[in-house]
Amino acid sequence: MSAALLFHPSPDAVYGFPHARLVARVDSRHQRIEVWDTRQLGRLFTLDGRPMTSTGDEFIYHECMVHPIALAHPSPRTALVLGGGDGGAARQLLRHPGIERIVVAELDAEVVRLTREHLPDVHGAAFDNPRVELVIGDAAQYVAAAAPSQFELVIFDLTPPDSPAASLYTPAFYQQLKRTMRPGAALSLHLGSPYFHARRIAGLLDDLRAAFAVVRTMNTFVPLYGSLWMMASASDTLDPAAIAIDTLAERLAARGIDSLKHYEPAMHAGLFSASRSVRDKLSQFLKPTR
Repeated sequence: MSAALLFHPSPDAVYGFPHARLVARVDSRHQRIEVWDTRQLGRLFTLDGRPMTSTGDEFIYHECMVHPIALAHPSPRTALVLGGGDGGAARQLLRHPGIERIVVAELDAEVVRLTREHLPDVHGAAFDNPRVELVIGDAAQYVAAAAPSQFELVIFDLTPPDSPAASLYTPAFYQQLKRTMRPGAALSLHLGSPYFHARRIAGLLDDLRAAFAVVRTMNTFVPLYGSLWMMASASDTLDPAAIAIDTLAERLAARGIDSLKHYEPAMHAGLFSASRSVRDKLSQFLKPTR
């Protein structure tokens, strides 16, 4: 039986997919997980009613979260994914042959189970790869107990800040995380829609800039999220926005990465360039710089 699958990115906005079909629903210890079939984006899953990943457009989000910072780094070998139970971020990281170890710290084992069963195209059997280590549990606890100077890349593939992942979007957690990052390391995280979440995005950017020397915003349209979507990179030394297009193309070729669906060197500069209207929406909430 079909139904309208509706999402509310803010109290005064709604969008969705008519004629969606519920495939599976599980109430885990942490959240409600639902898997849906849609005509527009194929199979997707939600957490507590929020859209997470769809087979029709997951490559947009995952490629932008992974490849700009992975290509900016000259030779990444280790990566940490916070969340990422659908395996999409790990799958993209595995495209870089120099990466020897990927740790995926996912809170909810049911997310892994359901997405492995119902969204195989997203994970691409990433969790069966010997380079990937899946850790089920609180990502904050994993980071607190982790040995120092382990990771060159960190991907925040988490639910938004107003969710069970709230404690991971804080200055205190960024400081803990920096302890586990090697010199020259970088992280990426998603921020939200500048049209629906401008105040939240500005707060996240203020906290990131207080913790890291180099913070850059990225933006691209993600159909599942119904809007232009903002992400960010953060590092004390690495600036992916400053990498030349020729260098990006050379690194893609050297690493044998030739089948991406969305990201390419020609769009790299545009990914890091926010329009005037987006800058205006954020500026009213950002703290003034000194």
